[in-house]
Amino acid sequence: MKMLKFVLALLIGAFALTAQAADPALVSKGEYLTRAADCLACHLAPGGKPFAGGLSFKLPFGTLYSPNITPDKETGIGNWSDDEFVSALQKGVGKDGKHYYPAFPYTSYTLMSREDILAIKAYLFSLEPVNQQPPQNDLSFPFNQRWGMFFWNLVFASNERFVPDSKQSAEWNRGAYLVQGPGHCGECHTPRNVFQAMSSGKSLAGGEVGNWRAYNISSDVKYGIGAWPQESLISYLSQGYAPGYGGAGGPMADAVEHSLRFLDPADVKAIAVYLKSTPAQSQGIARPAPAVADQPGVPLGHKLFSDACAACHRPDGSGNQSPIAMLMGLKTVNDPAGTNLIATLLEGHTPSAVRADQRMPDFGRAYNDTELAAVSTFVLRRFGQSGAEISAKDVAKGRGNSLH
Repeated sequence: MKMLKFVLALLIGAFALTAQAADPALVSKGEYLTRAADCLACHLAPGGKPFAGGLSFKLPFGTLYSPNITPDKETGIGNWSDDEFVSALQKGVGKDGKHYYPAFPYTSYTLMSREDILAIKAYLFSLEPVNQQPPQNDLSFPFNQRWGMFFWNLVFASNERFVPDSKQSAEWNRGAYLVQGPGHCGECHTPRNVFQAMSSGKSLAGGEVGNWRAYNISSDVKYGIGAWPQESLISYLSQGYAPGYGGAGGPMADAVEHSLRFLDPADVKAIAVYLKSTPAQSQGIARPAPAVADQPGVPLGHKLFSDACAACHRPDGSGNQSPIAMLMGLKTVNDPAGTNLIATLLEGHTPSAVRADQRMPDFGRAYNDTELAAVSTFVLRRFGQSGAEISAKDVAKGRGNSLH
């Protein structure tokens, strides 16, 4: 009799799990939240299959590889329980007590409700399993000791859920939840301390992501997005560009490509409303006044710009064919280090969501470091106000970290 009850309990549990995974409404909700959380951007390696992992993250102390989160039972999460999946996202501790590194943004996902997290699980479990084992992490000692994350979490991980602010509107609270939780915007746009935790008191003040600079997106008028019209911010989030204010590149372009452009217009507006209300952080790269200065002292850069760039960007930076090509007013042209400009020249910008004639190819293979340094210097001086000078060594450093 006891054995019969045990078997029946197993069958009932299996049936309930199957019914949950097959619930179209739950799977649809999970698909939306998976996109809002931008899971694909990290769990898709170049040339790989969606959610199968293997994307590398180069850190100061080694290289991490994203795991397979398809429902494969051998190499993915097919054997994970609800509690294990929720624990991974809220605590950074997955199956068998395995601690994750904060490259996985559980410090933001912790704000998500159990209900939302299980919706994501239902969607992932509805996908085709992919049997693929990502490479092993390559970290130096003592960072390769996962148990040390227990102490890191005690200090830097809150393990708290999002609590709406009763003094704010429903729209503001929705934006706050999306930015702080699934959207995990602060993970890229907040500077990190020596322990690789987000710096307290500097939320959204800007950070670095590999070969790219994630700009200040606080409400500061000079350094952040405080001066952006709401419509421009919405355009940037949903389409990847806001003429005269910003153009998404690198990891931000991926976020638009895989996540933000799929969000409901009401959610994109809620994000914009929340961001424009955040505490101002007065640091980072300032947006330049949309002026053009003649630069006769950079002849090679001037020639290269005229030959290879002016057809799309125009000599005055106003953009030809599409506002996506507008250079005036962008922070990218006012960064004295030229971080994102160099990365864009090396890696290009080819999102599938825009027309082919609006995509920028990479120039890393066609031009050498000296040439790219010259055109970078010309662009920064002509359209920005930093008086920057980029060297071939700067380009070589970026080339070593680029995707190509």
